[in-house]
Amino acid sequence: MVSLKRILVKIENVIKEIMKNINQKEFMDIAQNGDCIILDVRSPGECASGMVPNARMINLMDRHRFSMEVEKLDKQKHYLIYCRSGNRSGIACRMLESLGFGNTYNLQGGMMRWSGPIE
Repeated sequence: MVSLKRILVKIENVIKEIMKNINQKEFMDIAQNGDCIILDVRSPGECASGMVPNARMINLMDRHRFSMEVEKLDKQKHYLIYCRSGNRSGIACRMLESLGFGNTYNLQGGMMRWSGPIE
């Protein structure tokens, strides 16, 4: 009999293969392509200190609103997702992937490591 722990490890490995953790240069390269949507999953208070240009805020911590906003998104697009440190954005990537989104990119280190432009 296969243990639950082994199943969860296999699921986590599959998820890791889908979600791509990328650095700032890769993030900016994909953003310049133009066929992507940038999502900031921080709170409104955090976003007040500045956001990556052209980002759309969808607060992950407001689960109801987050779910409603995600339903409106095109699953075929590429999504660049970031937060303060990369943790919440990783969770958001996994949530989107579980809903059938195939192209999610998590900014490693989030805004804490971001040295690019903000607005």
